[in-house]
Amino acid sequence: MASLYSPQSQAGVLSFYDAPTKGPKIDPRYVLIGVAIFAVVILVANHFLYF
Repeated sequence: MASLYSPQSQAGVLSFYDAPTKGPKIDPRYVLIGVAIFAVVILVANHFLYF
């Protein structure tokens, strides 16, 4: 019978997710707030452009 492997036990998966990345470290709250503000701006602009 073949043994079952979880995705984490395959070679390279853990090192891929644990690898340090270069670039800005942004708090997820700021990303969510930015997306919400962007969506509101788009909705308001859409409202004023078509009415």
